Amino acid sequence: MSPAGQPLATFGDRILAYLIDYAVFFGVSLVLTVPALVIFFLAVAPDLFDVRPDGTVVDPGFLELIVPLLLIELGLLVVLLVISYVYYVEMLLRSGQTLGKRAMKIKIVPFAPDAKLTRGSAAKRWLAGYVGASFVPGFFYVDGLWQLWDKPHQQCLHDKFAATVVVKVPA
Repeated sequence: MSPAGQPLATFGDRILAYLIDYAVFFGVSLVLTVPALVIFFLAVAPDLFDVRPDGTVVDPGFLELIVPLLLIELGLLVVLLVISYVYYVEMLLRSGQTLGKRAMKIKIVPFAPDAKLTRGSAAKRWLAGYVGASFVPGFFYVDGLWQLWDKPHQQCLHDKFAATVVVKVPA
């Protein structure tokens, strides 16, 4: 039970909600990434197949290929971070649920029974659980599995960092 007396979400509910959210985010990422890479290769392809009048292939410059590719990747990273923030922070702030959590009938609530979920706590949760897990090797697994031995509130590390708990939504 949560400190407010609500039943806690199970490990299975939480992992299925995560997989649904991951599929949504992966789909959005593909919609943005594939066209960007197609445009990049259409712009660069003529340089890859340049031939001199004598029939020899013109070797494209390393920087002419790598710099635009790195700029596209950097732009995509920034855009996907913003989308991730909106999805995982702003959606939680509105209802306590993302699409995956809504499908699994679970919700994020503050640990303190009388508190309200704030943008700060939702952002802390996102930073620790999604951004931190992306940049610290192995943290994703430790964070996600932490709930299995955290008693009595079954919190992941990102829940502890943000002072939140995941509960079942009454049907």
